[in-house]
Amino acid sequence: MLAQQETFQFTDYSGLYDKVVPKKHLLRQINDLVDFSFVYKELVSKYCKDNGRKAESPIRLFKYLFLKVIYDSSDVDVVERSMYDMSFKYFLGMSPEEGVINPSTLTKFRKLRLKDIDLLDMLISKTVSIAIEKGIIKSNTIIVDATHSGSRSNPYTPIQILKLRSKQLRKSLYENDESIKDILPAKNEDDSLEHELAYTKALVDKVSEDKLLVNIPMIQERLNMLMETLEDIQDRYTTSKDKDARIGHKSAENQFFGYKSHIAITPERLIVAATVTSGEKGDGKQLPDLIDKAKENGIEVDAVVGDAAYSGDSNLKKAKNEDIKIVARLSPCISQGFRSESDKWDYNKDAGMFVCSAGHMATRKARKEECTRQPSIYLLF
Repeated sequence: MLAQQETFQFTDYSGLYDKVVPKKHLLRQINDLVDFSFVYKELVSKYCKDNGRKAESPIRLFKYLFLKVIYDSSDVDVVERSMYDMSFKYFLGMSPEEGVINPSTLTKFRKLRLKDIDLLDMLISKTVSIAIEKGIIKSNTIIVDATHSGSRSNPYTPIQILKLRSKQLRKSLYENDESIKDILPAKNEDDSLEHELAYTKALVDKVSEDKLLVNIPMIQERLNMLMETLEDIQDRYTTSKDKDARIGHKSAENQFFGYKSHIAITPERLIVAATVTSGEKGDGKQLPDLIDKAKENGIEVDAVVGDAAYSGDSNLKKAKNEDIKIVARLSPCISQGFRSESDKWDYNKDAGMFVCSAGHMATRKARKEECTRQPSIYLLF
């Protein structure tokens, strides 16, 4: 059950914050700048208003996740630090003597309450509104591009993130005692997720056996982060069931399996819009959505800067109708000048080839000269 409104605790010790958390502290500045009540409005539908046990404040739990990202901590460590770090307590809206939540509450919130919430658009919209209010964004030009990723919300594939967390743990172990290399399990050298999971479990078990090691704060933090990552991947990721991912192409020879993140930023380097598609999708067709989202977030777009992928015929028409200038290299192939069914093919600028709706790329392209008409372009699969 979610309380109808936030409650405030009055205490004689609140004055401590003015003494130990300076005004220039990052968390104090963020807390004073951002009104986090938007989190309550977005998540209120995820809770029952009149049944069940009283829930923890979604605003406080969201702030916990914010701290996790800033300080790269696990659920266990970020909650533990909020027991004694006064800057954390101030940011979370806690009184100095107040107790903390159970880490499992934060884990459940992260996995369940944020499910099906368009968190990315919500955070970008809030960031842009604050930037406009403070006069940070002064330009009406947006710069658009796309980046490849192996996951909808994570720049790392599961194998990469496991290797990264394992490496961080090993580094902290070596700094404490370099001779421990001899007793740790052998690292996994291939790209098999199953083998990497097995190695990670063996590493966790081996380190956990030594009670002296796990009591060292630096090692304990890295171990907790690795265990959390291992649990998340086991719960959420199965390669054979990833129905949304598709094969995309970074070049004609280099391909990837995953997604594309399409973003629009201002010259001040603030993200004002973003969309995520499967890996085979072309960049150009995402421009209308990026423009519309940027406008919804308060940007009066009058110019778009991008590469040749964004100079398609439909984009030029939209730009003309909305009085927007597109600064991009013009390509007759991208503008669909040689094909009648333009909605069935995408031009991949990285590979320099066309890609069909199923994600298959043309094997080559050829120009055929004819005497009676202009040269034609053919796609060969």
